[in-house]
Amino acid sequence: MVDDKLGRMGRRKFLLASGATVLGSRAVAQEAFADGETTEVEEDVSPAVRNNISSFRMLDWQPYFENLRKGAILVDTTSRAVHFWSEGEDVYKLYPSSVPLTDDLTRLGRTSVIRKVEGPSWRPTPSMKESNPDWPDFIGPGPDNPLGTHALYLSWQFYRIHGTHDTRKIGRRSSNGCIGLYNEHIAELFGLAKVGTQVLLI
Repeated sequence: MVDDKLGRMGRRKFLLASGATVLGSRAVAQEAFADGETTEVEEDVSPAVRNNISSFRMLDWQPYFENLRKGAILVDTTSRAVHFWSEGEDVYKLYPSSVPLTDDLTRLGRTSVIRKVEGPSWRPTPSMKESNPDWPDFIGPGPDNPLGTHALYLSWQFYRIHGTHDTRKIGRRSSNGCIGLYNEHIAELFGLAKVGTQVLLI
């Protein structure tokens, strides 16, 4: 239950506060943790938002990758879409996604999947905790976790492709660096991607 994990703070209050705390720089938004957990918190989105998925189209992999060894994931931050091609080219998937709030928080280039976690955990950074002492020190797997049901950890420290329980965020600029998918989509991608799958963010 939300109240069990966040004490007297409701889930909405926690998410609103987390979106209002900046997180104005990458260093604040994504401080290091010895256990390697992400510090990702996504900005709250107004309930009035409708039709928030940007238009996107199918792409070929050849302009972006030299080969499909271990599969390939292309994250298009402009169209807010995630593309996946399997190594044998027999599977192609296209998913709408959330992307970082600002260009400063957006990292582009080549990386790879280094770890896959079903039921990821979330922790606030020390700076977040200092600004928001009522925040929980840890949120384990479940409906209150900002990382959703699954996460693909990238070779860039603190960057993830992960799920979200707040479906209003998909198709929008709403994260502090990570790429978000609907939980059903990240679960599918989680099953398709491998440790070593190539990832390119453009």
